[in-house]
Amino acid sequence: MITSAGNARIKEARKLQRRRGRYAAGQALLEGVRLVRDAWQAGAMVQTLFYMPDVLAENAGAAALVAELAATQVETLPCAAAAFAALTDTVTPQGVVAVVALPTLPTPAPRTLTLLLDQVRDPGNAGTLIRSAEAAGVDLALCGPETVDPFNDKVLRAGMGAHFRVPLRVCDAWEALMPWLDAPLFVADAAGAVDYDAVDWRKPAILAVGGEANGPSEAIRARATAIRIPMLGRPESLNAGVAGSVILFEAARQRRAAERSALAGVR
Repeated sequence: MITSAGNARIKEARKLQRRRGRYAAGQALLEGVRLVRDAWQAGAMVQTLFYMPDVLAENAGAAALVAELAATQVETLPCAAAAFAALTDTVTPQGVVAVVALPTLPTPAPRTLTLLLDQVRDPGNAGTLIRSAEAAGVDLALCGPETVDPFNDKVLRAGMGAHFRVPLRVCDAWEALMPWLDAPLFVADAAGAVDYDAVDWRKPAILAVGGEANGPSEAIRARATAIRIPMLGRPESLNAGVAGSVILFEAARQRRAAERSALAGVR
């Protein structure tokens, strides 16, 4: 039983709460039964699991997860409340925190739909976009310069395991991002001249979504066609997570329709 927040294993895991620590170790912290289970089922390499025995006694799902991981030789470490508290920032922890290897999913080739998070600093919006990207069939999600780290704990929670099912690339500099911009680029912009559903999303494309405060970066604006979501009400714009999701699902709708037409033609 680990009883102190000063324990060496706790101290080592706490380094993963910071971006520098995550990338130095190639690891991230996942908290909560559903997030850890989703990542595990998606093929994430769970390396260590910290858990609170007292919570497991009252949470059958948490107990089953710990038993399942222990049976596959994952290191499981019981912790007293004081030690476990150093690993979590939630008000009511679910009693499990996992150390997992950062995912390195291969990029599909050819890519047909790519999402670019452009200066998206809000963790909730970033996680929502990554989650919607997976649901809409995005091949690759790019996190551009000045975007929140996708393995931030709040982004991970909002992503609900999508980080381990859709390929992600973090590009801290424009030089790293530019090679990925190899298809027609569209940017969500309330002032855009083209309606989002007028775009032919059946063709390879990249959708850029800017941050709440400042919108898309000038570098992306200069390269992209600005598209808008027409609205009947009075709001000036939708938040980044909602706007990006609406457009991604329009792309998915068009692609499904094309597939149905193709199948109908074969029959």
